[in-house]
Amino acid sequence: MYYGPYIYPYQYPYDANAFMYYYGRQLPYWPYPNEIEAGNRFDSFRSYNGNDRNSREDYGPKPFTININQATKQNNTFRTALWTGTQLQITLMSLKRGEDIGLEMHPDVDQFLRVEQGQGLVQMGKSRDQLTFRRRVYDDSAIVIPAGTWHNLINTGNGPLKLYSIYAPPNHPFGTVHETKSEAEAAEEGHHSS
Repeated sequence: MYYGPYIYPYQYPYDANAFMYYYGRQLPYWPYPNEIEAGNRFDSFRSYNGNDRNSREDYGPKPFTININQATKQNNTFRTALWTGTQLQITLMSLKRGEDIGLEMHPDVDQFLRVEQGQGLVQMGKSRDQLTFRRRVYDDSAIVIPAGTWHNLINTGNGPLKLYSIYAPPNHPFGTVHETKSEAEAAEEGHHSS
């Protein structure tokens, strides 16, 4: 059988030196011994108090690394700000079966969504009543939402839809945690009324 230069079993050029194949493995040493802190270990993202509410913090704007796939899948809140800087924000989201993000539009914010688990339907359009762009999304789908675009994401699967969102610039206050969609809606109402 013939394998071309970019066909399995050969690696693509952009994969040649990536660490993406080290899932679950840990280096036998830490190359920066003085820089180990909570933000560099995934364990810090888990709950320490044993109840259902995870102990989380917004790690922005300091340097930060995390296994985003694992963190996203373990998140059970509707929305949690993981990292907020001056130009960018990362939030984790979990939508229950049949739940949606809610039809919204950010006039000055570009948004990137990545589905890590589950399936859904994304809708986008120039106005709230003309959502002409519709696509099914599932694990590993990326969704790009330009500023000024009306959009919604609906969980159409049998389990939770786990995703993360990148906003540029940030869209939510530093440290935002919304356990449920109703809590998020109440916070948005309070934000718009003030």
